[in-house]
Amino acid sequence: MNTLSRDTVERRVLGVLRPLVIAFLLVITIFPFYYMVVLSFRPLDAVLQDPGALWPQPGEIDFGTYRDVLASQADGGQGFLTFIKNSFIVAIGTVVLTLLVAIPGAYAVSRLDFFGRRQISAVFLGVYFFPAILLAIPLFVFFTRIQQRGTLVGLLVVYVAQVAAVSIYMLRNYFDTIPASLEEAAAIDGCTRIQAMRHVSLPLALPAIASNALFVFMIAWNEFLFALLFLVENRPNWTVSLGLSQLAGSIEVPTTVLMAGSVILTLPIIVLFFLSERWLAGGLTAGAEKG
Repeated sequence: MNTLSRDTVERRVLGVLRPLVIAFLLVITIFPFYYMVVLSFRPLDAVLQDPGALWPQPGEIDFGTYRDVLASQADGGQGFLTFIKNSFIVAIGTVVLTLLVAIPGAYAVSRLDFFGRRQISAVFLGVYFFPAILLAIPLFVFFTRIQQRGTLVGLLVVYVAQVAAVSIYMLRNYFDTIPASLEEAAAIDGCTRIQAMRHVSLPLALPAIASNALFVFMIAWNEFLFALLFLVENRPNWTVSLGLSQLAGSIEVPTTVLMAGSVILTLPIIVLFFLSERWLAGGLTAGAEKG
């Protein structure tokens, strides 16, 4: 009678547990979003009668909830179409300005030799660890005095200041994995440092840049604290997260409308994640090994 080795037992146990664990994680991850989508399409009276239904009954699907959420206040809606536009302006602007600052900054920290080069990365990371609430009051006072409170430009500048430091830290780790010998070969061929960075390092760093851009976009799209402080008095400039919080705090807004707003807030992030999944996987593992 052959005895099973430890390796064989572990393989068989893991072979059984792995699909079970994956299925469990998928259920607890996808089910809340699925139930939110179902609620957003069901009429309010049907939800009140059977709130636990996991799929709409035939003839129950109603797109009127999304029309109410997206329509302007003048048309009796919640104005989320304007909020979406504002969120896209702020999020995309934050991504563009952050990358314009972070890419040359990360490249300089990775490639150039200057005093404090070893310590500056720790400083960048330490800045990100400061709780946002500590900066909220001084930023609120400052932007009020320069008359930029309530504007999308002021909010965009605050977001860039929040994420630029950690973006530099993340991209620096990736630039460190790109062999300097490639740029040296380009220099021998007559390239300047800027040309070498543009034609050699940046194409190789595209996975990290893409994942960093998605990371910054998610922060700017979902951020609530500074949006509340800066924009709460100016409804036409509200972002999606701020508009959704006002729906959640109102007893006059039906649950179905709140769920429709939640779907609108979540859907762009999911779409962007799947569109950039290949680059995101490469960027998240960047810097794990050097050389």
